[in-house]
Amino acid sequence: MSSISGILSTAISSGESGGGSMTSQITALNKQIQNIMKQLKELSGNSDLTEDEKAEMQQMYQSQITMLEAQIAQLQQKQAEKAEQNSDSVQQSSAARADGVNRPTDTHQVDVYI
Repeated sequence: MSSISGILSTAISSGESGGGSMTSQITALNKQIQNIMKQLKELSGNSDLTEDEKAEMQQMYQSQITMLEAQIAQLQQKQAEKAEQNSDSVQQSSAARADGVNRPTDTHQVDVYI
């Protein structure tokens, strides 16, 4: 059983990626998922473990994959929100520059009398 906890602690500790861009964090999380998938495949060929231990490890690997996928979804949502905020600020700044050009303000009006 010590091998199970060792493998899990290694996978979990490598999952904590602090800092960096969101894209690089997503890439790192995807790489961790690939590593866990590889370990899952190797698990079936491991004759040192009993079937119960294999089933337990498989369940732990699946839960790790689920957690990593949830982190990826969370990061992607943050990226989308950030992109939306950036586009909103660009629209607001362009709207601020347009005042007085095609939309007259109190200080920028043209009175036309015919």
